[in-house]
Amino acid sequence: MAQSQPKPAEAGIEDLKPALTKLSLELGPLVVFFIVNAQGENILEAFPGLQTWFSQPIIFATAVFMVAMAISLVLSKLILKSIPVMPLVTGVVVLVFGGMTLYFQDALFIKLKPTITNVLFGSVLLGGLAFGHSLLRYVFGEVYKLQDRGWYLMTLRWGVFFFVLAAINEIVWRNFSDDFWVAFKVWGIMPLTMAFAMSQLPLLNKYAPREEPPVSPVKAAAEGAQTEV
Repeated sequence: MAQSQPKPAEAGIEDLKPALTKLSLELGPLVVFFIVNAQGENILEAFPGLQTWFSQPIIFATAVFMVAMAISLVLSKLILKSIPVMPLVTGVVVLVFGGMTLYFQDALFIKLKPTITNVLFGSVLLGGLAFGHSLLRYVFGEVYKLQDRGWYLMTLRWGVFFFVLAAINEIVWRNFSDDFWVAFKVWGIMPLTMAFAMSQLPLLNKYAPREEPPVSPVKAAAEGAQTEV
């Protein structure tokens, strides 16, 4: 008599908490950036002394964004006991280009940050594939269990997607206002990244080891969205 196969375990809220906590910590600084930029003119008018240091609302928002990003990384270390590689790299780039924005009082540098970050990530991933290494395995290896072909395809897709994000950022900041760019960065890029992450769910389940349970769509989106801040 054939034994019945055990049903795959469904991901519960406890399984999703780490991913959702990571997502909240990484999305938080972006939301702060959006709010401070939207209210930046009013804040600078209310506190004229700030205008000595910040010539534009977006530059003031950049300074607050840098502080929020640093706090996010510290909280990630305290709460999650680790700082994921991609948010760490993004945080360093934010501090470098944010510092240049403040020093030169020119928003160009913070606008270029997403382009440079995404090109860097895309180049690393596709470059790794060129040398026979699926580097995304080292980033998400504790979250997803995939066959070698699955890691190759997911790394290839994310590598190309990062270049697409870089191109989108270039189009938006060059053709629209600062306010539109900030809003799109928060409310456009993040949903786009989450949608792309969820679109990879069939690949994750197709190439998962047979004994592994299907990947939760919420978990896949939450983990995938952490790649862009």
